[in-house]
Amino acid sequence: MRPVTKLLITVISGFYLACLLMPGLEEHLYLNRYLVFNSGEYWRLLTVALTHGGLAHLFFNMYALMVLGNSLESAIGQKKFLSIFLISQIGASLASIYFGAINVVSVGASGAIFGLFGAMIVLSKKYGIETKSTYAIIGINFAIGFIFPGIDWHAHLGGLISGFIAASVLLAPARS
Repeated sequence: MRPVTKLLITVISGFYLACLLMPGLEEHLYLNRYLVFNSGEYWRLLTVALTHGGLAHLFFNMYALMVLGNSLESAIGQKKFLSIFLISQIGASLASIYFGAINVVSVGASGAIFGLFGAMIVLSKKYGIETKSTYAIIGINFAIGFIFPGIDWHAHLGGLISGFIAASVLLAPARS
């Protein structure tokens, strides 16, 4: 497993375990519009990725992170990969709190993971790799977000767009 991907999975999974062992910890990490804007708790734009709504939620996100992360990190390097992940998480969080319901609490790293899908599209187009399967996976995951209640599709879309833009900038050829 690639080092940054492994680190992200370890940290996110570790915080999930810490939240189980220390009740109340998660309350300082999840995303909520009121707490970000009215209380100035801007760290929540990133720490929401450390929280999850159950073991299945954590497992699916970490599996997706492992698959996408290993491929992307190998292709673009550690710094660019981590930058895209973090930018995608911030973009996902901002989309969630700007466009979601005011009383909603969001959890999970799926916004950042959707950002990695956005980066995969950029990378695929850059190298002429077929992207139909990537679009299919994105479409299925968006559909799941509309079928099952409680999934923050705003964060998914914000992450996807942020990851696409971040990758477009970071992977653009250097100007001479």
